Amino acid sequence: MTALKNSVRLIGNLGMDPEVKTFDNNRKLARISIATTDSYKNDKGEKVTDTQWHNIVFWGAQATLAESYLKKGDAVAIEGKLTSRNYNDKDGNKRYMTEIVVNEFVKMGSKA
Repeated sequence: MTALKNSVRLIGNLGMDPEVKTFDNNRKLARISIATTDSYKNDKGEKVTDTQWHNIVFWGAQATLAESYLKKGDAVAIEGKLTSRNYNDKDGNKRYMTEIVVNEFVKMGSKA
C-alpha cells in the first residue's frame, strides 16, 4: 500500500497546449491544465454538470513527449502525485498552488 500514499489518477481533456520551458541544464518542464467533468441529477431531477480544472506538470522525457504529442482538446489519462507549493507574485503577494506531477500518461484521443 505504500505506492498508494500519494497517487492521483485522472482522465480529462486538455484546456491548453503544453507550455514548455527548457532550463540551462537542458532539463524540460511542461505544464498543462486538464478538465474533468462529472454529471449527476439534483433533487429536482435536473442534470448538473460539474467541471474541475487540474494543474499538471511533466518533467524531463515526459515533458518532451507531452510537447510532441499533446494538444488542446486531447483526452488524456494521467497518473502522478499531488504536490503543493507557494510563491510570491509580481506584487509580492504569497500564492499557493496544487499540482499533479506526472509519472505516466496516455493520450486517449482528440476532440473531433
